[in-house]
Amino acid sequence: MSTVHTIEPGPLGDLSPQRVWYTSYGSNMHLGRLACYLAGGRPPGASRVYPGCRDRRMPAESVPVELAGRMYFATRSPVWGGGCAFYDPAAEGRVLARAHLVSAAQFADIAAQEMYREPGVDLDLNPVLSEGRAVMGEGRYETLVCAGKLRGLPVLTFTAPWGIGDVAWTPPSSAYVRFLASGLLDAGAWDAATVAAYVASCPGAAGHWTERAVGELIRGRGPALPH
Repeated sequence: MSTVHTIEPGPLGDLSPQRVWYTSYGSNMHLGRLACYLAGGRPPGASRVYPGCRDRRMPAESVPVELAGRMYFATRSPVWGGGCAFYDPAAEGRVLARAHLVSAAQFADIAAQEMYREPGVDLDLNPVLSEGRAVMGEGRYETLVCAGKLRGLPVLTFTAPWGIGDVAWTPPSSAYVRFLASGLLDAGAWDAATVAAYVASCPGAAGHWTERAVGELIRGRGPALPH
């Protein structure tokens, strides 16, 4: 089993890093899914074609991490149907995630695609690295979060500007759950039972997805259409 890497708190020495840890807690934990953001393309089960990044290389490294906070499903994804995964760093709990070591330019292009913007423009990371949070717009993934540092480099992700208690929860589709759960399992730090229990316990999934149903998706036996 792989070791869960520890995210360190504290100030960052470099506010203009060349490399960052793009940390996904949703379907981009799956490297095949992430490849569509990097190289362009449409992942299986999705309705959207992604243009890709300027730098189309895969991450130099991908490691399992745990974030302080809570992951939940809300709104409705135009790509997958069903709820989207969001991260609330202020909520109590832990979030299983996967940190991808990418260039700052790649992170900017991934973020742009999540924000339904055209990739190709570098981000000013100074606000999020200085304050830990930077709201770039009112959209669902237009709030940047710095969760700490790993090996001296910032751990960055994006989420919604609202909190876990400010929005109605929405069950995720089977295709979305499959990519999310498979990405967690592929990280190598958690077994299938742990992954299934975690996903089934997240607000939005709880009460709609059982541990058994998530486990069947991981094993490729679950439904292919939205649940």
